[in-house]
Amino acid sequence: MDYFKLTRIFWDFAFENPEKIKPNHCALYLFIIEHCNRLGWKKKFGLPTEMTKEAIGIRSYNTYIQTLNDLVEFGMVDIIEKSKNQYSSNIIALSNFDKALDKALDKASVKHTIKHSESTQQSIDSINKHNTYNILHINNDVLEVEVMEFTFDDFWEIYPNKAGKKKAFEKFNKLKAEDKELIKNHLPFFIKNKPFKDYNYPHATTYLNQERYKDEILVNNNNNFNFTDNEFNNFTKQLRSANPKL
Repeated sequence: MDYFKLTRIFWDFAFENPEKIKPNHCALYLFIIEHCNRLGWKKKFGLPTEMTKEAIGIRSYNTYIQTLNDLVEFGMVDIIEKSKNQYSSNIIALSNFDKALDKALDKASVKHTIKHSESTQQSIDSINKHNTYNILHINNDVLEVEVMEFTFDDFWEIYPNKAGKKKAFEKFNKLKAEDKELIKNHLPFFIKNKPFKDYNYPHATTYLNQERYKDEILVNNNNNFNFTDNEFNNFTKQLRSANPKL
């Protein structure tokens, strides 16, 4: 699987079906290819909705999901698992195409005497592998951190107290996978529910050494987390403002 073959097939289809293809289809499909490449050409992978919309300039969720469904109908993308809501990821896969490449686009190229040599095509390796994406979203009154693999970078970006990074890094990397999973699920509750107004979050190393991620969280019922879209956006802006690296 590589960029050239996938994009070539897309443009073959577009040339043969000009009445079906719109700019949104092109933008979304090329972004999916890029996203898959950055994940090391995984067969199945998550496509974060909000991140994708922002990347290709689509504001409307309905427009985005219709464009994705069109790509499925065209046979370019398979949906493995549908997202639960507009803030979570669809699990998708790039379809395997067995179509010949000498279609209408090739015939048109011959007519216009445009020849393209494919003998020196190079395979494209995964570049700048970013195999994690941090997506903050609200689901059932819970601030969730959706990541494909929870790494120290994910933890450090989200954790409120930025002191003692080196020691926190050393401690985090000694943790078992199940502990990292506990942290991933515990941390959003921990951040959102302060036990009292002037509570100071402990250093990250303290949080890890004392296994605070195993503590029970008392939900602060004085806060209303039934957010509308605008309220959610404001909340995430406030979170990033308090933590500039988010």
